[in-house]
Amino acid sequence: MLTHIADKQTALYREHLRLSAQMTSFGGWTMPLKYSGILSEYAETRERVAMFDTSHMGEFLINGALTDGLDRIVTPKIHDMPLKSCRYGLMLNEAGGVKDDLLIYRMDVDQWMLVVNAGTTETDAQHIQAHLSGHVSFCDVSSQTVKLDVQGPRSREILGSFVPGIEKLDYYTFDEFDVLGKNIIISRTGYTGELGFELYGPEKVLLPCWSRLLEMGVQPAGLGVRDILRIEMGYPLYGHEINEDMSLLEAGLGRFVDWDKDFIGKAGLLKLKAETLPQKSAALLSDSRRAPRCGHVIFTEEGEPVGKVTSGTFSPSFKKGVGLALVKTEFGKPGQKILFGSQGQKEKGTIVRRPVYQQGSLKD
Repeated sequence: MLTHIADKQTALYREHLRLSAQMTSFGGWTMPLKYSGILSEYAETRERVAMFDTSHMGEFLINGALTDGLDRIVTPKIHDMPLKSCRYGLMLNEAGGVKDDLLIYRMDVDQWMLVVNAGTTETDAQHIQAHLSGHVSFCDVSSQTVKLDVQGPRSREILGSFVPGIEKLDYYTFDEFDVLGKNIIISRTGYTGELGFELYGPEKVLLPCWSRLLEMGVQPAGLGVRDILRIEMGYPLYGHEINEDMSLLEAGLGRFVDWDKDFIGKAGLLKLKAETLPQKSAALLSDSRRAPRCGHVIFTEEGEPVGKVTSGTFSPSFKKGVGLALVKTEFGKPGQKILFGSQGQKEKGTIVRRPVYQQGSLKD
C-alpha cells in the first residue's frame, strides 16, 4: 500500500498563508506561487525590489582539501577562487549528463558551501559523499537554513538601511553581516537578472528580517514570477533545460567547465565536444502574445519538426511569449524564423539571443 508523503514546508510557510499566497507543490515543497499577482510582482522586481522565500534550496558544508574529491565533483575551476567569492557550476554523471547545477561558496581555504536545487538535494548529497575521500567532513545544513532572496534595482538601498556594509559586495561575492543583531551570510547573487542579494541564516534571524522588509514595503513574490524572470534571462531550470540525459554542452553551459582538470563526466563531454552537437538550447520570442509552453514542438516555417520547448511563458516587458527550447543545431541561430505549438495549431516566433531581457540592473 502506497502512503502519500506530504510536501515539506519552509519556515515562512505560515507567513505565506497569512499573506493569502496561492500555494503550489514544487520540488517536494509547498511553495508560494503568487501573492498580489504575477504582473505586479514582476513590476516590483524589475523596477523596485521584491523578496522570495527560497528556503527549499539545499545547502551543504564541506571541510577538506580539494584533492580529497570536491574538485572532481564540480565542473568549474575552483582552486583559484578568492575567499568569500561564489562560482556557478555543475555536477555530472559518468556519461556527462547533468546531475544538478549549483553555486559554490569559498568560505575559507578548505571550507566550502554548495547550494543545490530542492528536488535533487538528497541525491546530490549521496553523490557528493560517495566521491569524497580522505579526511573530508560533509554536513547537510539544509533543514537548519532559511534562505531569502531580495532582488531588484533598489535591493542594495533597502537592505543597506539596516545591514551596514552591504554596499561593499561585488557581483558573485559574499560575506557575513550583522542582521538584527546576528551574523548571517549574504551574497550578491540571484536568479532574476536584477541587482540582488541572497541571505542564508537561521529561522530566528530570517523571520524577523522578512517582517522588517514587509514593514518597509517590500513585496513578497512567488515561483510564478520567478519563472518569468529566469526565462527572460535564459537561466536553466533543472528538469527542463538540464537533466541527466542531457549534456551541459547542449545546454550552452560549456563556459562553466575547467577543461584543464579531471572531473566526473569529462570523458563523455570530450567525446561530444569533438563532434558536431545534434541539438542545442536556444531562446525564442513569439511574434504575438501567444506563449510557448513546455512540450510544444518547434517547427521550421515549412512545418518540419526540429525541436521542443523546454520552458515558456508570457513576457510582461515584451508583451509577447518568450521561451527556451532544445532545437537541432542548424536551426538554433538568432534570427531563425520558427513555428511552435502542435500540428493542429502553430504560432510564429523567432530564435533570439540570450538574455532576451537586457535592461536589468544585475551588475549595477
